[in-house]
Amino acid sequence: MSRQVVRSSKFRHVFGQAAKADHCYDDIRISQMTWDSNFCSVNPKFVAMIVEASGGGAFMVLPLNKTGRIDMSYPTVCGHTGPVLDIEFCPHNDNIIASGSEDCSVMIWEIPDSGLISPLTEPVVKLEGHSKRVGILSWHPTAHNVLMSAACDNVVILWNVARGQAAVRIDDLHSDLIYSACWNRDGSKILTSCKDKMLRVLDPRKGTVLAEKEKPHEGSRPVRAVWVSDRMILTTGFSRMSERQVALWDLEDFGSPLTLQELDTSSGVLLPFFDPDTGVVYLCGKGDSSIRYFEVTEEAPYVHYLSMYSSKESQKGMGYMTKRGLEVNKCEIARFYKLHERKCEPIVMTVPRKSDLFQEDLYPDTIGPEPSAEADDWFGGKDAPPLLISLKDGFVTTTKAKEFKVHKSLLKTTVASAGSTHVDGGAGDVSALRRELSAMKASLEELRNRVSSLENKH
Repeated sequence: MSRQVVRSSKFRHVFGQAAKADHCYDDIRISQMTWDSNFCSVNPKFVAMIVEASGGGAFMVLPLNKTGRIDMSYPTVCGHTGPVLDIEFCPHNDNIIASGSEDCSVMIWEIPDSGLISPLTEPVVKLEGHSKRVGILSWHPTAHNVLMSAACDNVVILWNVARGQAAVRIDDLHSDLIYSACWNRDGSKILTSCKDKMLRVLDPRKGTVLAEKEKPHEGSRPVRAVWVSDRMILTTGFSRMSERQVALWDLEDFGSPLTLQELDTSSGVLLPFFDPDTGVVYLCGKGDSSIRYFEVTEEAPYVHYLSMYSSKESQKGMGYMTKRGLEVNKCEIARFYKLHERKCEPIVMTVPRKSDLFQEDLYPDTIGPEPSAEADDWFGGKDAPPLLISLKDGFVTTTKAKEFKVHKSLLKTTVASAGSTHVDGGAGDVSALRRELSAMKASLEELRNRVSSLENKH
């Protein structure tokens, strides 16, 4: 009689637990839009959620500790003229967030440290270049102020946010709607999945295809794809019989998947969240009430089912906390922010361990908030690996100087995008702004005089 050998893994007993009621964010009217983005973005300071808004689009940004019932009159970020479809915090500055909307624009916002006290209607930068609604945003993981957007015009744009301009426009590769677009670990490649049934690996600066795979999944419903390593890609999609699937691909042998597993017959698109530090991938289906998680390894069968977190209520969206926002003294390896119809509920994934000591095997050095390249250098061809930090003593937020620098470079943008030339930082910015202001005042005065003289004539 053969005994089945159970694979040993330190993540076999990972369990998910919903936060207590007083640690949830209540009375928030989550957006009713039928768009397959996360609808939520979180970092160690804030949680942001796309909400219902009359006349235009809005999202709410709350300090993490502002739990409980949120007042109906709580201020929102509401500068878009159409519904907001995607939001994402900048990985290099916790106060900066980007939003993409049905109004075809991308906007960059700066959130005050203590949160909003009045509605925020003026973005720091407005990026215009798409002709249809913008549904996908992704900041570059290592280069400062580089943002990727993908829209329903089947175009991918890479923005130099510090200059307020489109630096690369990839508009002839995708013949249909782009379902997902993401960077690899150092941001030297982009991975896209498209309604034309193609999976593409792109050189972001040249806009050329490095590798492609037709029909990673046979079904016609949306495919999602994420990098697992520089060589491996994980996809979620549907079979011809509409069963949900997860597959793993080797870029060096793109012919057939390393593994393909069928999961169930639900209709919600599976949003994959991969943690490179632990090798665990979490699959959250839109409209599901569960989160499945798997461990991805280098040897067959490659994708190992670990467990499933289940609850009664279905999720309308999901935020995924960056590693530096976790409580390492509680062996927390992931935290999700699950959106219900009227609330946001944190869900904590924990490895059960008795010791209170720092568990080095669970927390290898992870990506920190410091960028390893500036936008101009990256667009000029420089790739740089992410700068790693230790979580041994917990994460301490970065100094004010760093944030001020980012703030200044973003301020620089408004001057740069107002004129055609790029203005360098420092006193020049202020004097240029003053000159611009006085010129505007003079022309306004001139207009007033003309109006009053015309009125006098009549």
